[in-house]
Amino acid sequence: MRTLLVTGPGGSGRTTVAAATALKAAGEGLRTHLITGDTVAELPGVTVTRLAPADGFRDDLLALQDRARSALDLLGAARLDADELTPLPGSDELALLRALRDSAESAEHPHDLVVVDLPPAPRAVAVLALPGQLRRYLRRLLPAERQAARALRPVLGRLAGVPMPTEGLYEAVARWDAELAAAQAVIDADSTLVRLVAEPTQAADEILRTTGTGLALHGLRTETLIANRVLPDGSTDPWLADAAARQRKITAQWQGAYEIPHLGRDPRADDLAGLDVPLPGAPAPRAPWPVEDRLADDGVLVWRIPLPGAVREELTLIRRGDEIVVGAGPFRRIVPLPSAPRRCTVAGAGLVDGELRVRFAPDPDLWPQPRH
Repeated sequence: MRTLLVTGPGGSGRTTVAAATALKAAGEGLRTHLITGDTVAELPGVTVTRLAPADGFRDDLLALQDRARSALDLLGAARLDADELTPLPGSDELALLRALRDSAESAEHPHDLVVVDLPPAPRAVAVLALPGQLRRYLRRLLPAERQAARALRPVLGRLAGVPMPTEGLYEAVARWDAELAAAQAVIDADSTLVRLVAEPTQAADEILRTTGTGLALHGLRTETLIANRVLPDGSTDPWLADAAARQRKITAQWQGAYEIPHLGRDPRADDLAGLDVPLPGAPAPRAPWPVEDRLADDGVLVWRIPLPGAVREELTLIRRGDEIVVGAGPFRRIVPLPSAPRRCTVAGAGLVDGELRVRFAPDPDLWPQPRH
């Protein structure tokens, strides 16, 4: 199964492009699934999942309330009814992650291609980073080794004279971790690619730069940049001619972008089949961030982190034990250090040709010393 994640600046037509891509793939004989939060027309041959975050949020909260019954009764808490629950911020993102998980686990209805209509960029990058972040929080709040205390809970409950947290708490955490891991596996898979959609404007160009850096920070690859609603050249209307010229200045910077002409109106359902969108390219294995061994030359290791579009002034770097926190503009990622740099101290960093190069000097207390 291949997964194509589609995003772009708000109002760029990403939902239209996602639907047109799914429709074309189905026309080519691929079993295709489209996941979207918007309403789309019926697409022949395409399985469409429209996200309903309100339903999922209500079901999850009621289930959690039921599992925490004893603790709530101890506190004298009043139960919430289903008809008074409304989605909280973040429920849209969780519904999307659940749909990603379900797309990979659907053995009954397998698909060749899953097209995902993501939220607007750059918020889409934060959504894709969410499974890893939430799993990290769960591990910190309830470490696996602490769960060994479950066997002592009945004894502690009798000694304390109050009910202790139920088995359901640990079961819920394990289930959440498994669900998040399944969604993260889809996002991190070699067969997952990102398609960016944008109108050729200066504002969109800046959003794409920021989004591209965020995607690279999280190891995601862009397979196609689609310049949408491109105006034709040669118009006799001065306003249209000027607008087309400004678009051309932008598309000249978007080398290799696939152009979709402007229809002269908002696209309708019967326009989808006529949009000449490309099918996603073949996936390729993702290469890990390389560690360059230069100990023989200048006594350092260099960790090369590709960050195309990054701006030096927007980068941050923090060492936390065996992890490193890399910040690029509004995005942050906490990454475990490879084995060799773990035994080193950070000696410096610099942005060179779209790469963040972190220099590590061996720590004499940790680095193996040669025998004499």
